[in-house]
Amino acid sequence: MDKRHSVRIVFGIFLVLTVMALVACRPTSVPQPALIPMSQKMNWTGEEFRVKDNDTRIAKRLVWQLSGVEAYPEEAYSLSVTADSIVLMATTPTGLFRGEQTLRQLTTGLEGKEVVAGCEITDWPAFTMRGFMLDLGRNYMSVDILKEVIDVMAAYKLNAFHFHVTDNPGWRLESKLYPGLSDPASMSRWPGKFYTQEEFKDLVQYCHERHITLIPEFDIPGHSDAFRKALGLEEMSDPRVLDIMTDLINELCTLAPPEVMPYIHLGTDEVWHAHERPAPDLLPSLADVVRANQREMIVWRPGQPIENDSTSITQLWSSNSHPKPGHRYLDSRLNYLNHLDPFAGIGQLYFDRINGAANGDSLRMGGILCCWNDNLVANERDVITHNMVYPGIVTYSETSWKGQHADVGENYLARLPLPGDLLYEEFTDFEDRLINHRDRWFADKPFPYVKQTDIAWKLIGPFNHQGDFSRSFPVEDMLADSYTVDGKDYHWTGPYHGGTIHVRHFFGYPSWFEETEGTIYAATRIWSPKAQDVDAWIGFHDWSRSGGRRGGPFPQQGEWHITQPKAWLNGEEIMPAVWENPGTLVASDEIPFSDENYFFREPAKISLRKGWNQVLLKVPFGNPAWKWMFTFVPVKWENGRVGEVEGIRFEAGF
Repeated sequence: MDKRHSVRIVFGIFLVLTVMALVACRPTSVPQPALIPMSQKMNWTGEEFRVKDNDTRIAKRLVWQLSGVEAYPEEAYSLSVTADSIVLMATTPTGLFRGEQTLRQLTTGLEGKEVVAGCEITDWPAFTMRGFMLDLGRNYMSVDILKEVIDVMAAYKLNAFHFHVTDNPGWRLESKLYPGLSDPASMSRWPGKFYTQEEFKDLVQYCHERHITLIPEFDIPGHSDAFRKALGLEEMSDPRVLDIMTDLINELCTLAPPEVMPYIHLGTDEVWHAHERPAPDLLPSLADVVRANQREMIVWRPGQPIENDSTSITQLWSSNSHPKPGHRYLDSRLNYLNHLDPFAGIGQLYFDRINGAANGDSLRMGGILCCWNDNLVANERDVITHNMVYPGIVTYSETSWKGQHADVGENYLARLPLPGDLLYEEFTDFEDRLINHRDRWFADKPFPYVKQTDIAWKLIGPFNHQGDFSRSFPVEDMLADSYTVDGKDYHWTGPYHGGTIHVRHFFGYPSWFEETEGTIYAATRIWSPKAQDVDAWIGFHDWSRSGGRRGGPFPQQGEWHITQPKAWLNGEEIMPAVWENPGTLVASDEIPFSDENYFFREPAKISLRKGWNQVLLKVPFGNPAWKWMFTFVPVKWENGRVGEVEGIRFEAGF
């Protein structure tokens, strides 16, 4: 053999063995974790830090100043993760805590070890207050459930828990001065269920340890039925109200110091009746009491005017309300979870610009996400399962910490951007991160959301049903490109993307049609890699969990809704659920929901063929219906846990 050829073979073998050895020694690369909320400034380095027991290479430091922070340094932090070290720095313990939540998300398991993705982060919030509110006056929830919610808030950098503890059904905070407030006879719901002062102090401390401020609300002079009943008051204008409320506010302020509980919320909204109207001096005097206790006062807007009030923080609740000139304010106008469908609601929370801006300023403090489950619930956890609480909190954390840069007005509060739009791509990226968090962090909690951006529809109509919801149209007989009905030509339009489609939104946000009634047909195709039976979320009306049963009587057995919508798969009609409370006529807040909405009942069962499957929906609308909308989403459903059906894809039309 040629000596040079022999050398080339040996050298070649050496190179191969060397490369194989390097590959064998190279650690498996950790994927970039899905961060929520996304950091303000971040760079993935491709390195990875492998955690060892009692690792001294992880440093957390308080420093005087952070470079690169553009706002609100008290909650800002910087984080550097290399192969050799992790360094977390902040100017306050709160900043360190916020950074620890990011570090938690960066840490994943790999080859049986904890691995942290390499990155350089500088981060701060867009707004100073990012909160969540639960209405506990109407429906009591145990301290254990509240702590579960607070833990989720802390993990996603929310910093205010709005504790709405009084309402018409009950005054649910113990008073040693007025023990009659806890009398079961004063409560129209959950009689005898209230929070002791020790439980309240425990909740305040639990929040404080997680760098969350608890904001208690005594909602007066409206929403005061239980208060008046317990104390024998006919009217809120009774002179005794001032002395009683002064005592209650002073007593409340003894339960936590001002540096831990700096805000007192006094409600002031929805004074509808003569017996709720306050004496002229009530609210100004109580404002003085709040200030004397070294607290700041928050009130709802719209609400009762307070004479000579120049310092209150106003919390906006009505879509028509505007900030009070010169006053700091919080935004709660477009974020009531009790009105939101899980699919459309996630888009609304994502695209809503808190305070109408990308960032806070001296007046724009931020916002508070609200859950007003006005209706009575049969089980205290139903407040969580009947409202999209956890996906809502996670989405709101993104918008309130990162800020929504796009000023789109109301354009995407009831519909998604279309593919090709940069905002569609941004929302799709967020959706992927949201699903990652659902699977990673919420395996044991209700999280009603699956991927929807790839679901596409074509719509045709609205056909004039002439007041007869049962009227059928040629679309049901044969799918064609166009139809002529009653002398009018109709053509399919679209695609429209989403799991829930609002044909027309009930609050008037821009949706897809301006007509106020008629019959729409919607069509999509689903490709399945195999013949399979799957679950599906199907619905034609999202019953709000407040205000009774808006949308008319609940349907009879055999109906999806009183407007008589229908659903077909491959020409076979899909029958609705067997309802627990069919034909409920009374629009009452006192009839608990059980299976009314698609996301808290057992899904429908559908059979997909291998290959393409045709879905056709009939969606009539008109009085007395309240919401013109539909939902059709195949889901993987296992003991209440929800996920995507693997391998399927969608195509608009037929």
